[in-house]
Amino acid sequence: MNQPWVDSPAYAAPYTEPGLTPAVTHDAVVVVPGIMGSELFDTTLEKVVWGISSTGWLARAWLTPQGLTPLHLRDEELAGEYGRIQARRLLQTPAWSPFLRGIEPYQRLLRTVEARVAHRDAVMAFPYDWRLPVAVSACQLARQAREHLQRWLNHPAHAEARKQAVDERPARLVFIAHSMGGLVTYAALTRGGDTDLTEDTRGVMTLGTPFHGSVVAANILNAIQGGPLPLPHRRLAAAAATMPAVHELLPRFTCLEDGTTARRLTAPDVGDLGGSKDLYATADDFFARLYSTALPVLRPVVGIRQDTVQSMKLRDGLVVASEYCFRADSDGTVKRDNNGAPRRYQSWGDGTVHRESASLDRRTIPVFAQHGALASGRDACRVVSDFLLEDDHLGPEQAADGIGLKTPDYVTPDEIWECTVTGSDDPAEVRCSVSEADGTWTKTLSLDITGDGRMSTSISLPSTGLYRVTAQADYGPTVTQLVLSGPRERSAS
Repeated sequence: MNQPWVDSPAYAAPYTEPGLTPAVTHDAVVVVPGIMGSELFDTTLEKVVWGISSTGWLARAWLTPQGLTPLHLRDEELAGEYGRIQARRLLQTPAWSPFLRGIEPYQRLLRTVEARVAHRDAVMAFPYDWRLPVAVSACQLARQAREHLQRWLNHPAHAEARKQAVDERPARLVFIAHSMGGLVTYAALTRGGDTDLTEDTRGVMTLGTPFHGSVVAANILNAIQGGPLPLPHRRLAAAAATMPAVHELLPRFTCLEDGTTARRLTAPDVGDLGGSKDLYATADDFFARLYSTALPVLRPVVGIRQDTVQSMKLRDGLVVASEYCFRADSDGTVKRDNNGAPRRYQSWGDGTVHRESASLDRRTIPVFAQHGALASGRDACRVVSDFLLEDDHLGPEQAADGIGLKTPDYVTPDEIWECTVTGSDDPAEVRCSVSEADGTWTKTLSLDITGDGRMSTSISLPSTGLYRVTAQADYGPTVTQLVLSGPRERSAS
């Protein structure tokens, strides 16, 4: 069997004993990435159109006239004829998207998983075409997960590892899913066409999955008509308007302030903000059927204490997002103040998915991390590692105090912009820096207290490219965020 991975201080053992049995699971593991987390290959153009192995492709994708055109769903694809785009592997280098911001690759998560299995053949990564409906990817995942489990059950290493398992039970499946990958996994287990798959699954851990959607998806679709925004935001909106998956990420909770009340989005609302009424109606119906079947093996990890949009107003077709949410009783009645207005609450989140949307119940594992980095962060990898070694649900873990990080998603070279750190009021206990994602330039940042009690610093970047802002407190985990620096051009696409 493989020896545990120990080349990271997070997992290095302080001592070893001769004959110590490796701490591994004999189960089969499937890693499912989130939206934009898979490399996409266009078979008609014979080239990679998302996720090239160098960050230089990002500028071409977002800033050239035809950069995102291959990602638009064509009429035949909307009619169900797939195959033009193939998902070949998980994201290999950092990527960036307006509103969704930085998307970190999955190598660290995969190394964590490989360190806790009996053999690397027990691990399967599931890249998928994240533009398509969740139901399409779910059926593919259900089939491939079944094949993966069967291969592993027949593997010589499984026969040896099974001897160390309690009662020598045969292997089952464990899914580790980031972001939209959690929706795909849920659908694969409940509506993927394999009625025995849930029984053959030991557990599902989701990392920042928007089970109830995200207001960020409304911002994405609205960018094509939402005022003077940078070119990348408008390019994404044009592509997203064709994608069923983006409409499946729209909020399905009470989020829209409408006069003196708060309510859910409707299909006409989605049409008004720039999306497709039909795609949203189809998505809403899909999730109503999906969640009618409970998934008892679910363990959600949620990002906390990061400023996150949680509600919105719709003014003449423009989305105005806010960082507070509403609460309702079990009968759907919205909580109101003494004047009859909906009460506003702040639950934060991971910068993209607010905390209450990242779980179907109140049992969660909270970690301090931004959405795109949630699957690659050290704390989440520790949680994943422990989860893989379990056989029974031991209950949620608790997170220590930590910090939050807020940055713009798109800036221009030499523009001065603000980075805000929350969760601390002492600049001396927080270290902050910015560096090129794939270069050698780095800069240490000095934090100051602002008038509202937050800590912030002013930053300017020397050139275009992808940059990573990092903040770490003496007492908690490191938080990172990716920022794209591009030209100032803002003309219509």
